[in-house]
Order: sequence, then C-alpha cells, then structure tokens
Amino acid sequence: MASRIYVVGHINPDTDTVAAAMGYAWLLRERDGADTIAARAGALNPQTTWVLQRLGLEAPVLLTDASPRFESVMQRLDTILPQSPLSEAWALASRTGGLAPVVDEEGRPYGLISGWSLFRYFTETLGPNPSLTSVRLGDLMSAPCHLAADTSVPKFLAQGHIRDSLHRILHDEYDNYWIVDEHGYYLGIARQRDLLNPPRLKVILVDHNEPRQAIASLEEADLLEILDHHRLGNPHTHTPIRMHVDIVGSTSTLVTEQMVEAGIAPPPALAGLLLAGILSDTLIFTSPTTTPRDRQAAERLGRWAFFGASPLKGESLESYGQAILAAGAGLDQRPAEEVVSSDLKTYENGGFKFAISQAEVTDLVQLAEHLPRLQKALDELRDRRGLDFAMLLVTDVVRGTSRLLLSSNPPPILKDLPYPPLPDGTREAAGVVSRKKQLLPTLLGLLER
Repeated sequence: MASRIYVVGHINPDTDTVAAAMGYAWLLRERDGADTIAARAGALNPQTTWVLQRLGLEAPVLLTDASPRFESVMQRLDTILPQSPLSEAWALASRTGGLAPVVDEEGRPYGLISGWSLFRYFTETLGPNPSLTSVRLGDLMSAPCHLAADTSVPKFLAQGHIRDSLHRILHDEYDNYWIVDEHGYYLGIARQRDLLNPPRLKVILVDHNEPRQAIASLEEADLLEILDHHRLGNPHTHTPIRMHVDIVGSTSTLVTEQMVEAGIAPPPALAGLLLAGILSDTLIFTSPTTTPRDRQAAERLGRWAFFGASPLKGESLESYGQAILAAGAGLDQRPAEEVVSSDLKTYENGGFKFAISQAEVTDLVQLAEHLPRLQKALDELRDRRGLDFAMLLVTDVVRGTSRLLLSSNPPPILKDLPYPPLPDGTREAAGVVSRKKQLLPTLLGLLER
C-alpha cells in the first residue's frame, strides 16, 4: 500500500477526467510497472455513467480527500477468543510483537492483551510477593485470556481521518488502538507511533491543476505529477514534480499520445473510454479548443475501439460522439441542483470568488420552462459556497451556441459582459461553447480591469 499511487481528476468529474484517470493509471501500470489505481473525486454525471455502462467498465474508486485514514496504518493481526487459554495469547503475542487481540465470536473487539495488561493480571493474581503464593505458572497459562485483556482500549473507524482524532491520541495513555468498520467489527490494530506519522497518500492529478478543483486536503498528500490541458493555477509543492500541461482539447489526448509513444495499445473498452473523453470535451471537434492532435488521437483510438470484439464494434466517430453528447444533454430528467453542480468549477480572481457550471442541451428552447428552478438552484449554490456570484452556461451542442444564466444580484462589473441580456434574464452567448477557452478568459479579463 505504501507504494500505491492514486490517479485522480477534478471534483465534479466529467467524462474526460474519468477517462484520463483510468487511461493514465493503466498506462503507468503497463509501461512502468507502477502500482496505480484510478480514482474519481465525486459522483459521476449521467454522460459518464452511460459511457461506462456502454463499455462494460467499472467506475474508478471514490477518493474525495487525501488526508490519511486509520486504515492506512492498521495491521490486521491474528485474534483469539475470550475463552481461549492465556497460553494461546502468549504464543500469539510472541508472533505479533507483543499484542494479542481478543475478539468475540461475532468478530467484535473484546479486549487487548499486551505486556502491560499481562503484568497487571499477574500482579492481581499473585499479589505483591509472588514467591509466597502457591499459584503455578501452568495454572496462570490455562486461565481464560479475557481475564488478562484490557477492555478499555479505544476504537476508531477505519475510514476516519487520523487528524480529527490527534488530540485524543496524544492525550490518551494508550500505545495501541482498535480499528473497526462501520458496524463495529474488528479490522486491525494501529500503534500510536504509526498514527503520529502516517504515510502520505501518493497522488497524480489529471485534467486539472488548481487546488480549488482538486480533492480536499491535497496538501497532506505527496503530489507526484500533473497531466492537464487547462490554465495554470497549480498548488505549492515541497519537492519538484513531473508536470505536463499542453494546449489540446482533452486530457485523454495527452494520455493517448503517451500510449502511442510507448508503443502500446489499450484494450478496446479503455480505448473507447478515452475516445469518449475526447469527443465529449471537444463536442465532436466543434469546440474552439479542438486541435489537430485531438483528431489524430481520436482516429487512432477509433481503430482500437471500433473493431474486433469491442463493445463499440461498427460505430464511427460521428455516431459514437452523437450518442455520448445525447447521453449528457437535457434538463427535463435532472434536478436543478444537479444541473448547476454536476459540471462545476470554482475560481478566485480580481478579488472575487465565483463558480461556472455548464449544462448541455440539444435545443435551447427547453431552457425557458426550467429557468425559475435553475435560477433558484444557482442562487442557493452561490450562498452555500460563500461565492460572490455563480454562472450557468447552457450550451446547445447541436447548433454550437449558449445562453448564460447569472445568480441574482451579480456584482455591477458583470454588466459589462459582452453577452447581450435577453428579456427572460439570461444573456445570449452566441457561438460560445467552451467555458475554458471562451467564457473564462472573457470573464477574467473583465474582473482584472
């Protein structure tokens, strides 16, 4: 576990960030023999869920923060039952470094036998002067071990954060602790010295580099690498890291290029996932973020994904891309809170804290009936996160244009946005489809004046 590396994308994950995490984790295992595991920093959106189901792939593990947990330092020591003879506890402790966990028949912790608990038991049994007692060592060793167990040892949940319990750990007079699951069943033992110096999670960030968009407590992890295609806002690091940020339309393109350079090809389903990342992020090559490299990577992935025993056999870039965009488009079946938060990125610039979310539709006509609930959800999002304002970019992926919805009472400076206001309160963002390359630069230029 100490060498495991988590490859994780940004919070509010989209298809490209999930594809890049899974693709890059696979590449590092195949090319470098690294112990990598793909992770996601939040719930999957409908589009990504559809893609994974279409390809028969499991979602990456959920990793919402990098703060060390109790499970990272526990040892799953062997156990004995409360009625077992003390001789068995003695034999077990000789193999575990002096500890014998006593667990009942249901698997719940009963007590812990250690050198201190044995000394206390012997003292209580033999008295202050052992030479005057008639009790034999054999009698002591045949007694049930629960008599010598310390039943006051604290318990901690395996998924709990160590930092949240440091004050208790520092002030308790215990050298060892139970680690249990959410039902109270025994999982292992953690020693105090390990809890005070837990291993740091090893992390590679893909499809983002700004701390605001990363998993929580990133500063508690060892950040090894960044692979991204966004503007720089990278976190402070204590040591040099590998960093690859390039001007392409999708991080999945960068992963694919590294596979090509290494001379290896992913399995058809994984190729299909990386292809979905490119097609979704570039809106099937219609976004202004699209580069020739994205097209080249997509064509190569298509050769790997559309033939043989692939679940995408017979598809084309156009047909697959249209299905992907359709899976993520629409407002009718989604709660307003999900629409404004599922593809959300937060920023801080010009003295303002703000967020921009984006939703895709196949026709902007449907926006009218949903405006009241979207406006309410956007205002609640702003208030809940303590932002100065929030925006929702509703993009028509068929016609390549958008409408912009702002939270109520926006800062006066936003009146100068170059998007004409419409009678329904939205703004017309003609030809705008990219938050990264079109809306955000325009907004930052305005806020920095």
